[in-house]
Formats: sequence, structure tokens, C-alpha cells
Amino acid sequence: MRIDSYSFGRIVIDGAEHTSDIIIYPDRVDASWWRREGHLLVPEDLSEILSHPPEVLVIGTGQSGVMQVPQKTAEALRQKGIKVHIARTADAVTLFNRLQREHARVVAALHLTC
Repeated sequence: MRIDSYSFGRIVIDGAEHTSDIIIYPDRVDASWWRREGHLLVPEDLSEILSHPPEVLVIGTGQSGVMQVPQKTAEALRQKGIKVHIARTADAVTLFNRLQREHARVVAALHLTC
């Protein structure tokens, strides 16, 4: 999977446009992802990722970085052996694409707006 472009509320992955928050797995895109508490990412929001841990998880917190990732969430991921990168979504997209080229087993959870 490769992210072709990202702008506020819009992302194009392998030529397909998405306009809602997403999780990008190595073999598919979950375009129906939403968090229980909106702009607060809790471990339950990442249950599938926690049950099948990738090497790396890139979290995009939105264009302005509004989505918060509490320490307990990051720690739950690290306890599963997942390397966690948290950044505003534009930077997360760049990092995700770079890690893909390096053949890391990487997943991205991206908030597309705020």
C-alpha cells in the first residue's frame, strides 16, 4: 500500500480516494475506523492492531494535531512490541511511505481532519 496524497479530509491510497479516518494494513484499508471518544485515541480503538501486532504503527493525529494519544495508549502498543510513531497526519503519511519502502511491517491509523 502506498499513500499517493493527503489533504484535509482526503487521502488517496493506491489510486483510491478516502474521505474518512482510516487504518491502513499491509493488505487492506479499513475506511470505517472511528474512535470511541472522537479526538482521544484509546487502546480499544486499536483492538485489531493489538490482536495482530505489526512491527510499526504510525498514528496521524490530524492536520492540526487535534487527536490526542494518551500515554496509556502508547504504552499498551509498546507492551505488544509495536514501535509507535505519533505525528500530524501529513508527517505520518511521509513516514508511512518511507517505512513501506524499507519493507517494515507497518500499519497506519490516520485521522484526516482537524
